[in-house]
Amino acid sequence: MVTGEDREFDDLLLMLKETRGFDFTGYKRSTLQRRVARRLEALKLETTGEYRDYLELEPGEFEVLFDSLLINVTGFFRDPQAWRVLRDRAIRPIIAAKGGCRPIRAWSAGCATGEEAYSLAIALAEELGPDEFLERVKVYGTDLDEKALQTARTAFYDERKIADMPPELRDRYFEPVEAGFAFRRDLRRQLIFGRNDLTRDAPISRVDLLLARNTLMYFNAETQLNIVRKFHFALADPGYLFLGKAEMLLNHGDRFEPVDLRMRLFRKTPRPANGTRIGWNSPAAQQEENTRLPRLQGAALASGPVAQITLDAAGRLALLNTRAEVLFGLRARDVGSPFQDLEMSYRPVELRSLIEQAELDLRAVELHDVVWQRPGAQEPSIFDVVVVPLTDRTGGLVGVTVNFHDVTRYRRLRDELEQANKELEHAYEELQSLNEELETTNEELQSTNEELETTNEELQSTNEELETMNEELQSSNDELQQINETLNARTLELDRANRFVASVVRSLGDVVVVADRDLRVLLWSAGAEELWGLRADEAGGRDLASLDIGLPVDRLLPVVRRVLDGEPAAGGRKDPAIVEAVNRRGRPVRLAVTLAPLHEDDASVRGLILVMNRE
Repeated sequence: MVTGEDREFDDLLLMLKETRGFDFTGYKRSTLQRRVARRLEALKLETTGEYRDYLELEPGEFEVLFDSLLINVTGFFRDPQAWRVLRDRAIRPIIAAKGGCRPIRAWSAGCATGEEAYSLAIALAEELGPDEFLERVKVYGTDLDEKALQTARTAFYDERKIADMPPELRDRYFEPVEAGFAFRRDLRRQLIFGRNDLTRDAPISRVDLLLARNTLMYFNAETQLNIVRKFHFALADPGYLFLGKAEMLLNHGDRFEPVDLRMRLFRKTPRPANGTRIGWNSPAAQQEENTRLPRLQGAALASGPVAQITLDAAGRLALLNTRAEVLFGLRARDVGSPFQDLEMSYRPVELRSLIEQAELDLRAVELHDVVWQRPGAQEPSIFDVVVVPLTDRTGGLVGVTVNFHDVTRYRRLRDELEQANKELEHAYEELQSLNEELETTNEELQSTNEELETTNEELQSTNEELETMNEELQSSNDELQQINETLNARTLELDRANRFVASVVRSLGDVVVVADRDLRVLLWSAGAEELWGLRADEAGGRDLASLDIGLPVDRLLPVVRRVLDGEPAAGGRKDPAIVEAVNRRGRPVRLAVTLAPLHEDDASVRGLILVMNRE
């Protein structure tokens, strides 16, 4: 049952897709909801709808949200044992298969801030040597987060990021710079970083080694299937796929075979050898082609997977393929009929206006996401309709073709699954008629196998969730550690400033007292505590004249007022006033009192400074 909160969350994902171009619909919903809930808690908001309104009012929150959703937890040579297996069972075989001069291409998908891409570059350089690495290797790093990619492009990392790297590799491949280390500039030219959305963008092709560690686990099952297909297309033969420890390829045995299952290293399954292509250049073959070409064209049109019809310049139905006949209930006798008389001219969508627009503009007209509830169908079908004007060599309009692309998701998968279930049931019936005991055994094995697969998938899903939460905690820990380091640095700076101020106060005289214009005590030095026995916390904020400390403040008041008014007076910096006072033990003490104004930044007098030295 869909709740109001679920609808609000869907609206938020749609908003991110339409306004910022980030499509998170393929990500695991539980992970997204957990990350958004953190932002709600931080902003003291109650519902996802309130957070959506907040995003519209505060566009700067988008960047904070993306940083939270795109979890950039990575490091150099994470899980060293897995990297050793990668070196021995993938990198070295690739180098051996390539020979001494052929280029090597590698791709780090979901590279975040680049540590994994640079780790891969270092591993290849260690095997090839820097000179051969520069000549043969290209390493591509891609991610969805442009901010993280900018960090990767700078190739700069602080000491904390690089602390776990072996010292000999750090010294060999990194150059010390202010506050950190930078990757060697000569090798940096062989790494290319760019934005790539694994759910929508085309993959990088012909790569020999593909790293996607802890990337697939953030996507749902359908999106994972689509991405794995892209990875298979991207890899050369043979090509290697290196995944994270929480990821598996349980349902892709036809595409990848495990090299080291425990370390999640897989190899692309080789393609079967193709047959010999028949040549078409001989005269006999050309003559045969000329006779077969019309039939071949007709058969190709009729068997096309996309429903297609063609209208002539007069608006009559001229051609249609088998898919169109089945989809719209057309027959051969409909050919030659005025298109406007056919039901398909207005169902599933009004086509006549689209056709007129295409004929007028002489360019293709597209209409996306046309929903059609076909009679007898359980679910509506969704089509992309493309109207293309047809012109001859002179540019004159000769007709229009209309294509209906069925983009209904999951249809093919569902049909294949239903067909497989029917075939399985039929096979079970045949086996039962031949040997009931064997059928019983097979059913028991099948039931056990399905239970094990279900259990395995549940464990895999739980493992991925735990790994995701672990990386989120690691990300939060890194943030807290950085905040702690900043606070420690600020504390040290404050301590140094306090010691400096105390040193300045001690250097001014035996006793130093700072007061504001109302003679309230702002600073009470250690010498004042020693002379009159009154602590700084007792004197702070009190009227200097009201303190019973044995200092004849009344005698100093005229001088004090003149200093506060900015007038020169006795008792100034060059002419100290001599007063008789009494210390905390009741003994008389003779003090030379020097008064100076306390200025603000704009030179106005904020208060005064009393410096007293024993005579």
